[in-house]
Amino acid sequence: MPKLSASHRLRLGRYDEPNRIYLLTANTLFRAPVFRQVALGRLVAEQFRKAQELGFADSLAWVVMPDHFHWLIDLKRGSLSELMQRTKSLSARVVNMAAGREGSLWQPGFHDRALRRDDDLVQMARYVVANPLRAGLVQKLDDYPLWDAIWATRTSCPSS
Repeated sequence: MPKLSASHRLRLGRYDEPNRIYLLTANTLFRAPVFRQVALGRLVAEQFRKAQELGFADSLAWVVMPDHFHWLIDLKRGSLSELMQRTKSLSARVVNMAAGREGSLWQPGFHDRALRRDDDLVQMARYVVANPLRAGLVQKLDDYPLWDAIWATRTSCPSS
């Protein structure tokens, strides 16, 4: 059997279906902390919003960390691969333009996890958005600007 790259191994056995909840994760190339600049992270978050507006997926929760993102979605149409290719491609284009950089922004591939029906969705969303706390980036979640969840009750919109 031929040796497969890590990105190809991620695709083995991938099955996606509409109206199923998925946790998606993508890393920047070489885990470069590109999104320490909040404005660049907001450009990624804008792609999550656009995917929802276009009916590809409903965003349930997300966080953009300095070198990766987690995105909890309800897939509506298309495949996970199509959604992630679109999201990563468009975000790379706008981030590169805004930062005056060239080349790849994202590592090839992505990680996905389908949630089972008995998984606690709110608990998973809390896990996603608590990433900055666990990473020691902030002491309070409200101090981190690059996250949102449909259950969030904050006075300011983190993606604006």
